Amino acid sequence: MEILETKNLTKAFGALTAVNAVSLAIEAGSLHSIIGPNGAGKTTLFNLLTGTFQPTSGRIIFDQKEITGTPASRIAHLGLARSYQRTTVFPAFSLFDNVWVAAFATGKSWKGLLYREIDSYSEVAERANLALRDVGLEDKSKQLAREISHGEQRQLELAIALAAAPRVLLLDEPAAGLSPEETRKMVALVRALKGRYTIVLIEHKMDIIMSVSDRISVMHFGSLIAEGTPAEIQKNPEVRRAYLGGVAA
Repeated sequence: MEILETKNLTKAFGALTAVNAVSLAIEAGSLHSIIGPNGAGKTTLFNLLTGTFQPTSGRIIFDQKEITGTPASRIAHLGLARSYQRTTVFPAFSLFDNVWVAAFATGKSWKGLLYREIDSYSEVAERANLALRDVGLEDKSKQLAREISHGEQRQLELAIALAAAPRVLLLDEPAAGLSPEETRKMVALVRALKGRYTIVLIEHKMDIIMSVSDRISVMHFGSLIAEGTPAEIQKNPEVRRAYLGGVAA
């Protein structure tokens, strides 16, 4: 069953149509990758799904309910969490505090924050610790985010997304800027999360895409040009033309 769908989703910026009538169906529990050359509209699509941008037209359906136009401040509460191309953490916070904030912000209620010590939010602390454990950073929870490596900061950002207790994880180039060893670690983390969460992945490294994806959708100049299994996408002549004859990947 589809947990996340778009129907003719479109976003225009003046004369530029960044996302053009894209219809997707993401199966619950799957790892569905979105690929395409630079400028294909992949990140704009993520921004639409997470409420950062409002669509020009089209619909977004999550768990059989329409969420088109839902503001970004509410999206995480619905069960959609994302990471970004660039690392977005609080450098002066400890790893634990970075993740605690995400766990608290997506909790059931903020009521009583001014009257309770942070330590009294045991359920929030448990979610934060579990998220750090899932990405292998639990033993560094007291370190400041600015003191860890870039690769570990990318792991921390994944922990922040997990702390929101999402049903769907939207990962925007989680291996961007990582060394080969850091990339291997990130791929192992994504594989470990596969099945536990529905994952929608944007990634330029084709070896990663082909090794982890259940299904792949290909965008080019804002439009969806192909969809299928990794084997089907590798053989698709239109995909080959988009990468080799269009904008450089």
